[in-house]
Amino acid sequence: MVAIDRAWLRRTAEAVLSAARADKAELSLELVSDRRMRALNRRYRNKDRATDVLAFPMNKMKRGQIYFPPRKINLSPLLLGDVVISAPTARRQAVELGHGLREELRRLLVHGVLHLLGYDHERGPQDAALMARKERAILKTIG
Repeated sequence: MVAIDRAWLRRTAEAVLSAARADKAELSLELVSDRRMRALNRRYRNKDRATDVLAFPMNKMKRGQIYFPPRKINLSPLLLGDVVISAPTARRQAVELGHGLREELRRLLVHGVLHLLGYDHERGPQDAALMARKERAILKTIG
């Protein structure tokens, strides 16, 4: 079990959204076990292994710009979607990378939020480089 300060996590999520210029948006954030993450990854991505973070967007996005179907939608606040982080994997990665759990959770949260905003490193090298630059910029902004 990994103990996490919920107030810190909420403040961090708010800072990430603000730095990503999505401060009017909301998201759902869930910390899960590796077992649960593996089940989600298998079900939604056909990959039978645990992963560190998954993002489930509510809207189609194109590189940071929210796309809505041609009908008028008034969502206030805008619901971006869900970010799911495996707490045990985050803890292991923090040790491997030589930094603390909070830093790793912050990094994974930024990664997940960018996926919700339409960034995708799996589209190719240019998209991966763009997403990596955006991740670094947000992490620098939020400290």
